[in-house]
Amino acid sequence: MTRPSRSILVVVFLTVFIDLVGFGIVIPLLPLYAKTHDPSPLGLGLLMASFSAMQFVFAPVLGRLSDRYGRRPVVLLSLLGTVASYLLFAFAHTIPGLFASRILAGITGGNIAAAQAIIADVTPPEERARGMGLVGMAFGLGFIFGPALGGFAVRFGEAGPGLAAAALSLTALLWAFLRLPETRPADAAPRRAALLPVGALVKTFRRPGIGVFLLLSALTTTAFANFEATFALFLSSTFSLTPDKVAGAFVAVGVLGVVVQGGLIRPLVKRFGEVRILVAGAALVLIGFLALLRADRLLLLVPSVAILGVGIGITNPALSGVVSRRTSPAEQGEVLGAFQSMASLGRVIGPFWGASAFLRYGPAGPFGAGALLEAAALLLCVSRVVAERKEVPAS
Repeated sequence: MTRPSRSILVVVFLTVFIDLVGFGIVIPLLPLYAKTHDPSPLGLGLLMASFSAMQFVFAPVLGRLSDRYGRRPVVLLSLLGTVASYLLFAFAHTIPGLFASRILAGITGGNIAAAQAIIADVTPPEERARGMGLVGMAFGLGFIFGPALGGFAVRFGEAGPGLAAAALSLTALLWAFLRLPETRPADAAPRRAALLPVGALVKTFRRPGIGVFLLLSALTTTAFANFEATFALFLSSTFSLTPDKVAGAFVAVGVLGVVVQGGLIRPLVKRFGEVRILVAGAALVLIGFLALLRADRLLLLVPSVAILGVGIGITNPALSGVVSRRTSPAEQGEVLGAFQSMASLGRVIGPFWGASAFLRYGPAGPFGAGALLEAAALLLCVSRVVAERKEVPAS
């Protein structure tokens, strides 16, 4: 990898990291702020899902725009929208105000897909999964530092966390404006195509060898979002852990993901290939969910969560890497936008199912559903490995 490519990757990493710290500040506080207005359970669920729902609709659109007009303007536009959404959050004193802030953030939240497209532009195929792992690292670190900063900022009043998040995203915007070059290949002019969200998503699903990985993204993200939405309830009800210890458990999962995506993914992909890594990742996540179903003691809980964390840590960058490698330079934004769209769909469905299933069935509801989803993902991965072996001509 050339020195300019490394420099661009550093800029992308810091831009996504700073922005995700702001996201990590707001998300833990959103349900607490909403509850002061006494919303209905459905209203609270819709509020929590509104960001991901908007991303599901608009991520392919912004990805396609980055193919047509360039990565840089889309990243800058999305960060500007994020700054505005956090300012709305800071001064939202009603449920409609909170909805407006999250809907705006979801509509303009295309910086992740654009960042992945930039990585695809500047990395060779064999380095693609490692580059995508940087985005995963930025996610993990953002969710480690964000809640801690949010807890500090709330001491300065109700608007403090929103203003802190807006300041961080404004910093990311200025950083990207000053340091991020345009990376879309000059000869990768995209074919004209409709920007309608459904059309872009259907078109991407029909691509040979791509649709199965979009489905895998939806299955895996739904399973893990279902876990994230109920893990705190599980720790509190089963082990009587206090909120600070629950937060510590989430930080541990985040640290584990950072280590895996930042250090282990490159040698694993180099040795085994992305598709086989996906088989291993799905198997580990499935084992983690099955172990959680039996984890009635802390001695069993720790390895269960560790296995689950490692599995998801190698699955996400391998998935985005394999999708990017099978996409032409002119369509990286559109395809990776559709990929993010399916992940957003999972972040809508997972929490809705997880919370309601936990209240009705206890931990067996969300963790059992997670195991079933990952079993389906594992079967898809294995079938893909078998299919690709048949496609390779015998020597």
